[in-house]
Amino acid sequence: MLTRAAVVGSPVGHSLSPVLHRAAYASLGLTDWTYDRVDVARGALAGHVGRLGPEWAGLSVTMPGKEEALALAATATEEARSAGAANTLVRRQAGWHAENTDVPGLAAAIRETGLDRAERAVVLGGGATARSAILALHSMGAAQVTVCVRDDVRRPTRDLLERLRLDTRIRLLADGIPLGDGEVVVSTLPGDVPSPSLRPPAAGADLPVLVDTCYLPWPSAFSASVGSELAGRVAVVRGTRMLLHQAAHQVELMTGRPAPVAAMDDALSAHLATEGA
Repeated sequence: MLTRAAVVGSPVGHSLSPVLHRAAYASLGLTDWTYDRVDVARGALAGHVGRLGPEWAGLSVTMPGKEEALALAATATEEARSAGAANTLVRRQAGWHAENTDVPGLAAAIRETGLDRAERAVVLGGGATARSAILALHSMGAAQVTVCVRDDVRRPTRDLLERLRLDTRIRLLADGIPLGDGEVVVSTLPGDVPSPSLRPPAAGADLPVLVDTCYLPWPSAFSASVGSELAGRVAVVRGTRMLLHQAAHQVELMTGRPAPVAAMDDALSAHLATEGA
């Protein structure tokens, strides 16, 4: 029997999730599994999910449907509830179950740099992805978080910061990105949004690990700004690393099998090289 999964959102044509999931299915020998892209507009996710047949095992959910995914699920993990958003829906006997694999995915991407713990962090943006970043950083020991936003912090994000009892500093993006405020800086800004100026740390201080959750367009405005202003002194971790690790968690949730991370990584690297992306 055919088993189906897909990534849903709008727009979704750029998503690299099919590359990762299809590579996993091939490596696991799941020849009767398929994974597609389905464009689902804002406000339409519940109706779409309600029409899915029993052959559907799960969905990866991208913008703008992450908050809708959480709302329609019968059950959800604490991470998804805390983030106020879910990027994964898995069919279970009791109904659709919501997870947020962005949280462990981002933590894994940061740890790849060799940074296992960060007590101070900076997050750019204040939306759903920023909340996932805050949860990931909290899991890595962050006690102080500087949140840089365009005007004010959204109420769900402010509530999360208070619930985690983090020492929080709110800064305006227009005032620049305070690189000295964290051991890691995570940008959740859209890739085409002009990057604020960078405020380097004090002379002699180490530059932080820089992570951009965006992977297309690449380089993002933030990454290009880092390359211009810091002249190769530090590299930005591309969002494809977070994408890889969050997809690995999704594969495990949907198939019940350990994810073949190496095979998925190889497929992603080959795709990016072929596309020149």
